[in-house]
Amino acid sequence: MKLIVGLGNPGEKYENTRHNLGFSVVDHLLKELGTSKVDWDHSSKLKSDIAPFTINDEKVLLSKPQTYMNDSGTAVQLLANFYKIEPQYVWVVYDELDLPIGAMKIRFGGAAAGHHGVESIMESIGTDQFWRFRLGIGESHDKTHTVSKQIVHDAKDFVLDQFHSNEAGKAREMIKRGADALRMALDKGMETAMNRFNTK
Repeated sequence: MKLIVGLGNPGEKYENTRHNLGFSVVDHLLKELGTSKVDWDHSSKLKSDIAPFTINDEKVLLSKPQTYMNDSGTAVQLLANFYKIEPQYVWVVYDELDLPIGAMKIRFGGAAAGHHGVESIMESIGTDQFWRFRLGIGESHDKTHTVSKQIVHDAKDFVLDQFHSNEAGKAREMIKRGADALRMALDKGMETAMNRFNTK
């Protein structure tokens, strides 16, 4: 069984913000599955909205932790323990400030790079050995992309803001590509997805 976790913050206040990109991607994937039998179910016990489905005879659980971003690890640990899912079968989808908007990197393990949701997961499950789908939210300046950390003076305000109008198209495309990458990884394996979707 695989656990696919989209990171974000619950509540209308945070809908469509940069930090909720993970939520948006797993929402899109659920819609793409095209079955009315699959929908989000809230589990207060597991502190998540969850949606189980089967693909290629394999059980998969989508999750949107309802703990708020900085405590995402609590929900991931509860889910992994309850369903007996090893860390290498946990896939986490989230916004990445160090990548320009529209870029994507799929990788296994490594540092959290300052992302508090990922830090929380690493601390809670005791390892960095899980898959990450990193989706760029870095700012664009003068038609070129630059590393956001060098530009954004207050990263917290930036990630909790909605995409600007000139970024909306790229954000929508990235949500679709993120869902497509998850689907390809499930259908054809992670290496195929990395070769197809990792930004060069």
